[in-house]
Formats: sequence, structure tokens, C-alpha cells
Amino acid sequence: MLFKEVIGQQEVKEHLASMVQQKRLSHALLFLGREGSGALPLALAFAQYLVSLPVEGPPVADLFGGFTPMAAAPWVHPDQVEEMPAFTRAAQLIHPDLHFSYPVIARKGGDKPVSTDYISEWREFIRQSPYGNVYDWLQSLGAENKQGNITAEECNDIIRKLSFKSFESEYKVLLLWMPEYLGKEGNKLLKLVEEPPPNTIFLLVAESDEQILPTLLSRCQLIRVPLLQPAEIEAALIARSNIQPVLAAQLAAICEGNYREALQLSQHAEEDWQGLLRQWLNATLKGGPVAQAKFTEEIALLGREKQKQFLRYFNHLLGQSVRLKVLGTDQLVLADNEKDFALRLNRIASVSQQYAIIEELDKAAYHIERNANGKMLFQALTIRLSHIIQSSMLPSTV
Repeated sequence: MLFKEVIGQQEVKEHLASMVQQKRLSHALLFLGREGSGALPLALAFAQYLVSLPVEGPPVADLFGGFTPMAAAPWVHPDQVEEMPAFTRAAQLIHPDLHFSYPVIARKGGDKPVSTDYISEWREFIRQSPYGNVYDWLQSLGAENKQGNITAEECNDIIRKLSFKSFESEYKVLLLWMPEYLGKEGNKLLKLVEEPPPNTIFLLVAESDEQILPTLLSRCQLIRVPLLQPAEIEAALIARSNIQPVLAAQLAAICEGNYREALQLSQHAEEDWQGLLRQWLNATLKGGPVAQAKFTEEIALLGREKQKQFLRYFNHLLGQSVRLKVLGTDQLVLADNEKDFALRLNRIASVSQQYAIIEELDKAAYHIERNANGKMLFQALTIRLSHIIQSSMLPSTV
């Protein structure tokens, strides 16, 4: 993967290139970015860049018993690295100095898996879904409800692999994806990260620094990867997925800087989320228990991904509704059907009530991620929304 294949993140790319050019590359970098921001493809492109750089020659003995340093290898810009002989192997994820570590599952009871057991699946995952999340990765392994883990055996394997000299590159690089899945076993890596062998680079890629071992976090230089801009996502959807510009603009506005989410939404663009939302609000405010039970039965059958997308769409409309209230209809570019629906939301709920609903939807999405029962969750959420909307005062607890 090349830098130019990574969506947006121009400032971060320039910062990484300058670190190499100025020879100020830290031995441990933590790429911290939320899901869909591109932290993994950015770190992967940087790793492939490092192992593809030309090797500097050793100093040569001169006639007087000293050593004359060889000329330094010329600096190669990231956009030119595909011309390097080693890049072909790096791009195929088969370069001998490029190592990977990621959460894995046991294929059967008693197994002690390590990342290299799944390297073929990893290469295919990167090829198909470079912006995927850990849920996508584990489901590609057939994990179902199994929890992924980076095990003590994996830590031992990392120590073993990095103890060898590099085969052909200037650097040995380990890309460790989702260090949040390192438990106390991660303490085994502390000495290696703090005092690595020469020219050994650790690239950690994480979504939440709060879930990383503090002792590991303190040994890394932080590289923040911001969320993508709507214009960047819109352009990527048009160029990479052949999505019509109008739909691409709508998806980019809804996905909140998450390119993975935009791709997921594009796969279900034909879904009538607005119709489903209208049905839900009518059942909540007018229909009574029978209509509410009918809706929760229907939404429970959609599956987890569609439930999350539905909640995200409702959140998007609430956000637009608040903006319409504050900025006015002339200051906001919005599709006519969405503008009409947002205006209707303003008639049934105040801004403070809409913020309370957004908070409830966020909580629901969080629990869906963790395999909450969809029917029970939406039944409880329906009751909660009814209390919020129908009450002129927002109680602190309901």
C-alpha cells in the first residue's frame, strides 16, 4: 500500500515522511485513530515504505587503519517507493523484515494460536478490507461469539522474531494491530519495546489509548490519526466504489468521518431507514403497546449491522434537526425529504430533548456492539424515547 492510496491524512503523511528524511524516527510509534479513520492502512503503508528503503552500506577500511563511511543512501519519497525492488514483496505482505501481530482466536479447545497461524487470512483481509475493524477481522475467521486475544505465546513469538537480524532491509518492522487486546501478557514486551535491537521499529495501531497498558503506552511516540472529512469520504466513495455523487454526499454526511461505516451504509443504501423511523416514532407516540411490540419484532430480525446503521441514521437526522433549529433552513444543504423530516422532529422535541435522544441512541449502539438482545434493547429504548418526547421536563432518571 502506498501513501497515495490512503484516504486523506495529508498532514500525518508529511509528518511521517519528514521523520524518516530527518532521521528522527522513533523506535515505537502508536497510530491512534478511531474506527474508519485509516490508522491501519496508514501504518501499513508506512511499514511497507520503511522495509522498501535502500540499505546504507557499511563503513569501509581505509589505508591508514581507519574507516571511511560509505555515502548515505539517497532519501526516497513515499510516492516513489514503489520503484524500489523490495516494495513488490512488501506490498504482498511477504517481505521477510515485515512482521504482523493482531488478535486471533483458537481454532479448537487447547490451541495456543499466534498471528502467523492466520497470516494467509490476514493478507486476504488487508486486500479486501483495509478499513475494516476488529469485528470484521474476527468474523472473517469464523469467530462468531468468540473473543479475540493477543496471547502470551504471541508475545514470545514476537520476541523470537525480532531477535534475528534483518534479512535485507535497513529496518525490521513489527506492525501490532489493536494492542487493546494485550492483557497483562503485554508486560513481556516492555523491555523489548524500550530497548529494541538496532533498527527495529514498532508500529502500534489502536482505537482507544485508554484500553492500552499504561506501561506500553508510555514507551511510544503518539501519532494521532484524525477522522476523515466528509469531502474526502465522498470523493473516495465516488472513485473507489462507483457510487453516485448525490448518494456519496449523503453517506459522507451520515458516517461521521468513518469510511468503514460509509461502505457499510452503501451496501444497504436501498434500505428505507426513514420509513422505518417514521414507523417507530408513530408506534412510540401513537400506536401503543401492540404497535411497539410489532416494531421491535421487525427490527430484531434485521441483524446487528443494520440495527446500528438505523440508529446512526436517526442520530444523523437529529443532528440535522438541531442545526436547522439553530442555523435556519437557508443555512443548511439537505435533501428535501430529510429536511422535511428534520423539521417534523423539531415540532415534536426540543433541542434538549433531541440531545437526550442522541445520548440514548449512542448507548443502544454501544450495547448492540456487545451482542445485546435486539428485541429487548429496542423495547427498552422505545419506552425511554416515549418518556423523553412526551415529557416537557427531562427527568434525570426514568
